[in-house]
Amino acid sequence: METLIEIPISKIKAGEHEQRFEDDDDEIIDLAGSIRRVGLLDPLCVSESGDGYMLIAGHRRLEACKRAGETIVPCLVKSGDEATRREITFAENFFRKDLTALEQAVAIANEFKEGRMTIEQLAAGFRKTTDWVRRQIAICSWPQDVLEGIQTRKLSVAAASNLACITEDHYRQMLVRHAVDNGATARTTAAWLQAWKSLLPPAEAIEQEPVDPDAPAVPMVPQSLCLVCHDVFRVDELSHVPLCSHCINAISNAVPVLSNMPPPAQENKN
Repeated sequence: METLIEIPISKIKAGEHEQRFEDDDDEIIDLAGSIRRVGLLDPLCVSESGDGYMLIAGHRRLEACKRAGETIVPCLVKSGDEATRREITFAENFFRKDLTALEQAVAIANEFKEGRMTIEQLAAGFRKTTDWVRRQIAICSWPQDVLEGIQTRKLSVAAASNLACITEDHYRQMLVRHAVDNGATARTTAAWLQAWKSLLPPAEAIEQEPVDPDAPAVPMVPQSLCLVCHDVFRVDELSHVPLCSHCINAISNAVPVLSNMPPPAQENKN
């Protein structure tokens, strides 16, 4: 059962599903302008809660009304059990067309971590597998620079998943900036990830060709630093010299000193 009434905004609480919106959110700005001109055409959905009301659906519309300077808004007051209200909230939060991939992942993780829904229930709600739900939850632990690329829609989740595996911060950040500025597919970032595992410099990693999913796997050759010049070489290009760790450190420390010494004087044969 539902009733359409006008309610002061001050009496409406967003509750556990309250969301934060960016000041420059174009869709909310446009919606606020429309509300100033013609009013709110699509009422909010609320339920009674103490001496006020709990917002069930219409979080973006409520934010737009606030920005438009509205103080009273039309609302459909729903009556029913908690399960019905949660079903409406679920649909509102997870199936909005403007929900970014990161917002969806965070919302799914919150539902699970707060104990409101199990992984199995979330999988059923989305008609996905439980592995898909677990992958969504794992997105929230990815590096911040990768998450920002997803949130701004400059990186797809598939492309970002490869960059998230790069644990060296400076290396990954350079690749993320390049992907955000120039675009990168999942195949491209997979090539970058493979290059990082091969210890290629990031500037060379960017030049790697996208991975061919049908190509046979090529075993990677480990690389290491030369003790003298400190350049990186494949291990099959380095000689094997049995040295203890103390001697290795002594050689490494001596190299800068030796490199600054003047060359030996040429013997005059005349």
